[in-house]
Amino acid sequence: MARTKTFYTCSNCGHQSPKWLGKCPDCNQWNTLTEETQAPAPKGRAAGWVPANSQPPQKLSEVTATEEDRLSCGISELNRALGGGVVPGSLTLIGGDPGIGKSTLLLQAAHHLAAQGTILYVTAEESARQVKLRASRLGTSSDSLYLLAETSLDTVLKQTRELKPAALVIDSIQTIFTSELESAPGSVSQVRECAGKLMMLAKGEGVPTFIVGHVTKDGSIAGPRVLEHMVDTVLYFEGDPGHPYRILRTVKNRFGSTNEIGVFEMQENGLQEVENPSELFLAERPVNTPGSVVVPSLEGSRPILVEIQALVSGASFGTPRRTTMGIDHNRASLLVAVLEKKVELALLSQDIFLNVAGGVRLDEPAVDLGILAALASSHLNRPISARTVLFGEVGLTGEIRAVSQPELRVREAARLGFDRCILPQGSLKNLTSPQGITLHGIKTAAEALELLFDTP
Repeated sequence: MARTKTFYTCSNCGHQSPKWLGKCPDCNQWNTLTEETQAPAPKGRAAGWVPANSQPPQKLSEVTATEEDRLSCGISELNRALGGGVVPGSLTLIGGDPGIGKSTLLLQAAHHLAAQGTILYVTAEESARQVKLRASRLGTSSDSLYLLAETSLDTVLKQTRELKPAALVIDSIQTIFTSELESAPGSVSQVRECAGKLMMLAKGEGVPTFIVGHVTKDGSIAGPRVLEHMVDTVLYFEGDPGHPYRILRTVKNRFGSTNEIGVFEMQENGLQEVENPSELFLAERPVNTPGSVVVPSLEGSRPILVEIQALVSGASFGTPRRTTMGIDHNRASLLVAVLEKKVELALLSQDIFLNVAGGVRLDEPAVDLGILAALASSHLNRPISARTVLFGEVGLTGEIRAVSQPELRVREAARLGFDRCILPQGSLKNLTSPQGITLHGIKTAAEALELLFDTP
C-alpha cells in the first residue's frame, strides 16, 4: 500500500523540504516551515488519468468571445479595477488588511450582481445572522442573493452545482478546507488545493468566483505565492486606518490593465465610490505654504491630482533623518542627492520628511519633479503658486525626462482650475494646450526651480 508522505512547506513562498528547517532556503524567512502530509492518490487517478468531462482541442478561430460577455458589478470603480466588468469563469482574489472593507465591498457587489442572476455568498468566517446584520446596515437585500455559512469545500461545491449561481463569493479562502487533506484549514496545502478546485469549478461551469485572502504582516497574500499565479485577477485593498479613503489596486489581471485603481470612501452605509478623486485629495490643501506642491499622477488610464508635502529642517543629531510616506524611500534619497549636487542646495545635513496627502502611494517616476520642487520650496521657505502643477522624471545628471500621457495630466489640471503647468520639454511635442492653462517646457532641474521661484 502507498504510504502517506510527510514534508515541510514554507508558508511564505511554498518551498518544500523533506525535513524541518529553521530558515527557509528559498525566501530566507525564519520559522515559516510547517508540517504537511500528502495522502496517496485516489483509485483511478494514476498516470494518464483523464476526467470524464474533458473536451477535445478547439481551433482558436472557432472560439467565440466578446467584450459584451462581461457582467457589470454595479460599482463603476470595481468594474474599472477588473478591466470593464466580471468575466464569466474568472477567478478573482481580493486581499487587504483586516477591517479595510473586503467583505463590505463584495457584499455590495453581490447585491448588484443579484439583479442579473442568482448569487451564492459563502461566509466561512461569520454566521449568516452576522452577515445579515451587515447587509441591513448597507441596505443590501435581494431575493436572488443566497448565504451559505459553511467551511467544507466539498459542501460548497455541491451546493454551487445544485444552485447554479451567476457568481460565487468565498469569504475567505484561509477558512475553507477539503476533507481529502489531513492538514488544518489555512495551511499551505489546504489553501492551494481549495484554490485549485475553485479554479476548476470556475473554468468548468463558467461561474465567476471571488475569493477573499488574508494578508501577512508585510502586506502580501497569506499562503504560497503560487496562489496568485493560479487566479486570473489579484486586487489589493489599500488604505490608511486614519483616513476614510480606500484604494483598490490591480496587481494582476489577465483580462485588462494592471495599472487601474478604484477609489472608495468608507462611510456609515458602506463603501461609496469616489468618481472625482482629484477634488477629494485636494479639498484640504493649504494655500501659499512652503513645501506643498500638486502633481498629476497617472493611475492606469485615470489622471489623479495629489498633493506632495515636504518638510526640511536642521538635523538635531549627527545623522539626518529621511522619512517618507507614500513615496519610495530610495527615490527620495536620489532626488535629495540631485538637489545637493546639481542645484547646490545644502540638504545632506537636513532632516527631510515627505508625505503624500490622503494616504495615496505614488510609484511612477513622473512625480519626481514634484518631489524635487516640494523639497526646494520647504528648504528655501518659499511657497509655490497654488495654481501651478508640475510633472516629469528627474535623471541623475539633473535632466528632466519626458513621461507618458502628458495630455491627460494637463487636461485634468486645466479642468480643476490650474493655470500653469511645468513639464518636460520633450513632452511638449504634439501637445495642444487646453484653454486657460499655460505650459512651460523645461530641460533641467535648475531651470525648473528658477521658473518656480524666479531666482537665478
